[in-house]
Amino acid sequence: MTKNLKRSLIASSAAIFMLGGCVEQGLVADNSYNRTKMGALGGALTGAIIGASTGKHKGKRALIGALIGGAAGAAIGYSLDQQANEVARALGTGVSKDPLAELDPNREIVVTKTDSYVKIMFRDSMMFKVDSAIPQPSAQNKINKVGMVLQRYPQTIVQVAGFTDNTGSYQYNQGLSERRAKNVANAFASSGALNVSAVGCSYNAPIAPNTTAQNKSLNRRVEVYLYPNTQSQINPCQQ
Repeated sequence: MTKNLKRSLIASSAAIFMLGGCVEQGLVADNSYNRTKMGALGGALTGAIIGASTGKHKGKRALIGALIGGAAGAAIGYSLDQQANEVARALGTGVSKDPLAELDPNREIVVTKTDSYVKIMFRDSMMFKVDSAIPQPSAQNKINKVGMVLQRYPQTIVQVAGFTDNTGSYQYNQGLSERRAKNVANAFASSGALNVSAVGCSYNAPIAPNTTAQNKSLNRRVEVYLYPNTQSQINPCQQ
């Protein structure tokens, strides 16, 4: 193990211990503890490595880097938790911990979160009429509610992805998925959200085999991703 790496590990451990004390004392909301802790860990290690590899007094720099990186990582984790909870409340639901929630045909909206982003899944049956790309009034109301939440998080990057089933040609479904994603993205922007983009995925990345009518209805959806930074972004069409 190199000296720099050893310094980094020691510094990041010390930073996590100190930041953990902030959590225990209520300086970081306890309902976001796990995500805050994971964000702090990643940030602390990154900051420690950078600090240990630059300039003189490498041990001191590693600790300072770990503290700064850990605090930034903890803030990102806490912000994701806050956004997920606020979005879920605005949509009249909760943040789901069930990995199979999106496969429940009775759930029109599913809000989930990872260490890197918040995801909102809208079933297309509540968003659009058949072959239409115009959000229905009830869907527009939901979009407006989420947009009002996102006004409080101007740094959040919003990505809207449209998905279809495999009925019809790939090209037709690509166009439909793009139009739906763009219209939903425009609706988010109009409701106050910033940094909004859209992508159409045609019938790529199905969440269920396109072998039955029910499965096809599950695959027709719009997913909205909320990212804290560009490094967290994924390609939703290649999941």
